[in-house]
Amino acid sequence: MSSERIAVDYLSNVSKEFRKTKQLADRAIAQVNEQALFEMISPESNSIAIIMKHLAGNMRSRWTDFLTSDGEKPDRHRDTEFIIETKDTKEHLLEFWEAGWRCLFSALDSLKPEDVGKTVYIRNEPQLVLEAINRQIKHYAYHVGQMVFLARYFAEEKWQTLSIPRGKSEEFNQTLQNERKS
Repeated sequence: MSSERIAVDYLSNVSKEFRKTKQLADRAIAQVNEQALFEMISPESNSIAIIMKHLAGNMRSRWTDFLTSDGEKPDRHRDTEFIIETKDTKEHLLEFWEAGWRCLFSALDSLKPEDVGKTVYIRNEPQLVLEAINRQIKHYAYHVGQMVFLARYFAEEKWQTLSIPRGKSEEFNQTLQNERKS
Protein backbone atom coordinates (compact mmCIF):
# COMPACT_ATOMS: atom_id res chain seq x y z
CA MET A 1 0.00 0.00 0.00
CA SER A 2 1.38 3.40 -0.97
CA SER A 3 1.95 6.20 1.51
CA GLU A 4 -0.56 8.31 -0.43
CA ARG A 5 -3.21 5.57 -0.02
CA ILE A 6 -2.44 5.41 3.70
CA ALA A 7 -2.81 9.20 3.98
CA VAL A 8 -6.12 9.14 2.08
CA ASP A 9 -7.43 6.35 4.32
CA TYR A 10 -6.16 8.12 7.44
CA LEU A 11 -7.90 11.39 6.58
CA SER A 12 -11.11 9.55 5.77
CA ASN A 13 -10.94 7.63 9.04
CA VAL A 14 -10.25 10.64 11.25
CA SER A 15 -13.08 12.55 9.61
CA LYS A 16 -15.41 9.65 10.38
CA GLU A 17 -14.14 9.42 13.98
CA PHE A 18 -14.55 13.16 14.60
CA ARG A 19 -18.11 12.95 13.24
CA LYS A 20 -18.89 9.99 15.51
CA THR A 21 -17.46 11.89 18.48
CA LYS A 22 -19.62 14.93 17.68
CA GLN A 23 -22.68 12.73 17.26
CA LEU A 24 -22.06 11.13 20.65
CA ALA A 25 -21.79 14.55 22.29
CA ASP A 26 -24.87 15.88 20.51
CA ARG A 27 -26.94 12.86 21.54
CA ALA A 28 -25.85 13.34 25.15
CA ILE A 29 -26.57 17.09 25.12
CA ALA A 30 -30.03 16.42 23.71
CA GLN A 31 -30.92 14.35 26.78
CA VAL A 32 -30.44 17.08 29.36
CA ASN A 33 -32.56 20.10 30.12
CA GLU A 34 -31.12 23.60 30.05
CA GLN A 35 -30.54 23.74 33.79
CA ALA A 36 -28.57 20.48 33.76
CA LEU A 37 -26.38 21.84 30.96
CA PHE A 38 -24.98 24.38 33.43
CA GLU A 39 -24.89 22.18 36.56
CA MET A 40 -21.58 21.20 38.13
CA ILE A 41 -21.24 18.16 40.36
CA SER A 42 -18.64 19.93 42.51
CA PRO A 43 -17.16 23.43 42.75
CA GLU A 44 -13.98 22.41 40.90
CA SER A 45 -15.70 20.42 38.16
CA ASN A 46 -16.88 21.55 34.75
CA SER A 47 -20.45 21.60 33.53
CA ILE A 48 -21.47 20.31 30.12
CA ALA A 49 -21.80 23.95 29.05
CA ILE A 50 -18.24 24.75 30.12
CA ILE A 51 -16.87 21.72 28.29
CA MET A 52 -18.80 22.72 25.17
CA LYS A 53 -17.42 26.25 25.41
CA HIS A 54 -13.88 24.97 25.92
CA LEU A 55 -14.03 22.51 23.02
CA ALA A 56 -15.55 25.07 20.67
CA GLY A 57 -12.85 27.60 21.60
CA ASN A 58 -10.18 24.97 21.10
CA MET A 59 -11.59 23.97 17.71
CA ARG A 60 -11.72 27.56 16.48
CA SER A 61 -8.16 28.12 17.59
CA ARG A 62 -6.67 24.85 16.37
CA TRP A 63 -8.43 24.53 13.03
CA THR A 64 -8.51 28.15 11.77
CA ASP A 65 -5.68 28.46 9.25
CA PHE A 66 -4.61 24.98 10.37
CA LEU A 67 -1.65 24.60 8.02
CA THR A 68 -0.43 28.19 8.10
CA SER A 69 -0.67 29.57 11.64
CA ASP A 70 -0.01 28.40 15.17
CA GLY A 71 -2.90 26.41 16.60
CA GLU A 72 -2.99 28.59 19.70
CA LYS A 73 -4.34 31.86 18.28
CA PRO A 74 -3.40 35.14 20.00
CA ASP A 75 -7.07 36.11 20.35
CA ARG A 76 -7.98 32.91 22.19
CA HIS A 77 -8.51 33.46 25.88
CA ARG A 78 -8.59 29.86 27.08
CA ASP A 79 -9.18 30.69 30.74
CA THR A 80 -12.49 32.40 29.90
CA GLU A 81 -13.72 29.15 28.32
CA PHE A 82 -14.08 27.82 31.87
CA ILE A 83 -16.31 30.66 33.04
CA ILE A 84 -20.01 30.93 32.31
CA GLU A 85 -20.87 34.49 31.35
CA THR A 86 -24.32 36.07 31.00
CA LYS A 87 -24.11 35.74 27.19
CA ASP A 88 -23.62 31.98 27.56
CA THR A 89 -27.18 30.84 27.07
CA LYS A 90 -27.98 27.40 25.75
CA GLU A 91 -28.66 28.89 22.30
CA HIS A 92 -25.40 30.85 22.27
CA LEU A 93 -23.39 27.84 23.39
CA LEU A 94 -24.98 25.61 20.75
CA GLU A 95 -24.15 28.18 18.06
CA PHE A 96 -20.53 28.40 19.30
CA TRP A 97 -20.36 24.59 19.51
CA GLU A 98 -21.60 24.15 15.93
CA ALA A 99 -19.26 26.88 14.66
CA GLY A 100 -16.31 25.08 16.25
CA TRP A 101 -17.21 21.81 14.58
CA ARG A 102 -17.74 23.55 11.22
CA CYS A 103 -14.26 25.02 11.54
CA LEU A 104 -12.81 21.57 12.28
CA PHE A 105 -14.60 19.82 9.41
CA SER A 106 -13.82 22.60 6.95
CA ALA A 107 -10.12 22.38 7.75
CA LEU A 108 -10.09 18.60 7.79
CA ASP A 109 -12.01 18.31 4.51
CA SER A 110 -9.55 20.67 2.82
CA LEU A 111 -6.51 18.54 3.69
CA LYS A 112 -4.78 16.63 0.93
CA PRO A 113 -2.82 13.39 1.39
CA GLU A 114 0.47 15.27 1.01
CA ASP A 115 -0.48 17.52 3.96
CA VAL A 116 -0.37 14.64 6.47
CA GLY A 117 3.42 14.78 6.65
CA LYS A 118 3.68 18.57 6.89
CA THR A 119 4.63 20.34 10.10
CA VAL A 120 2.20 22.56 12.00
CA TYR A 121 2.62 24.32 15.32
CA ILE A 122 0.60 24.35 18.52
CA ARG A 123 1.96 26.79 21.13
CA ASN A 124 5.15 26.99 19.04
CA GLU A 125 5.62 23.22 19.33
CA PRO A 126 6.23 21.61 15.92
CA GLN A 127 4.32 18.45 15.10
CA LEU A 128 3.30 16.59 12.01
CA VAL A 129 -0.25 17.18 10.81
CA LEU A 130 -0.91 13.54 11.64
CA GLU A 131 0.24 14.12 15.24
CA ALA A 132 -1.77 17.33 15.58
CA ILE A 133 -4.92 15.57 14.36
CA ASN A 134 -4.37 12.65 16.73
CA ARG A 135 -3.83 15.11 19.58
CA GLN A 136 -7.20 16.70 18.86
CA ILE A 137 -9.07 13.40 18.51
CA LYS A 138 -7.75 12.36 21.91
CA HIS A 139 -8.57 15.74 23.49
CA TYR A 140 -12.12 15.85 22.13
CA ALA A 141 -12.87 12.22 23.01
CA TYR A 142 -11.64 12.85 26.56
CA HIS A 143 -13.99 15.79 27.04
CA VAL A 144 -16.92 14.21 25.21
CA GLY A 145 -16.60 11.28 27.61
CA GLN A 146 -16.97 13.76 30.46
CA MET A 147 -20.02 15.28 28.79
CA VAL A 148 -21.64 11.87 28.35
CA PHE A 149 -20.97 11.02 31.99
CA LEU A 150 -22.54 14.28 33.16
CA ALA A 151 -25.50 13.98 30.83
CA ARG A 152 -26.08 10.42 32.03
CA TYR A 153 -25.87 11.60 35.64
CA PHE A 154 -28.33 14.48 35.18
CA ALA A 155 -30.78 12.62 32.91
CA GLU A 156 -31.18 9.94 35.60
CA GLU A 157 -33.85 7.36 34.69
CA LYS A 158 -34.75 9.23 31.47
CA TRP A 159 -31.34 8.39 29.99
CA GLN A 160 -31.35 6.62 26.65
CA THR A 161 -28.13 4.70 26.14
CA LEU A 162 -25.77 5.87 23.42
CA SER A 163 -24.33 2.43 22.84
CA ILE A 164 -25.32 -1.19 23.38
CA PRO A 165 -27.72 -1.41 26.34
CA ARG A 166 -26.66 -3.45 29.33
CA GLY A 167 -27.51 -7.10 28.96
CA LYS A 168 -28.02 -6.76 25.20
CA SER A 169 -24.51 -7.51 23.89
CA GLU A 170 -25.28 -11.01 22.65
CA GLU A 171 -28.46 -9.83 20.95
CA PHE A 172 -26.55 -6.96 19.33
CA ASN A 173 -23.77 -9.27 18.13
CA GLN A 174 -26.29 -11.73 16.70
CA THR A 175 -28.09 -8.93 14.84
CA LEU A 176 -24.78 -7.78 13.33
CA GLN A 177 -23.89 -11.31 12.33
CA ASN A 178 -27.29 -11.81 10.68
CA GLU A 179 -26.95 -8.52 8.79
CA ARG A 180 -23.53 -9.54 7.46
CA LYS A 181 -24.91 -12.85 6.20
CA SER A 182 -27.70 -11.22 4.21
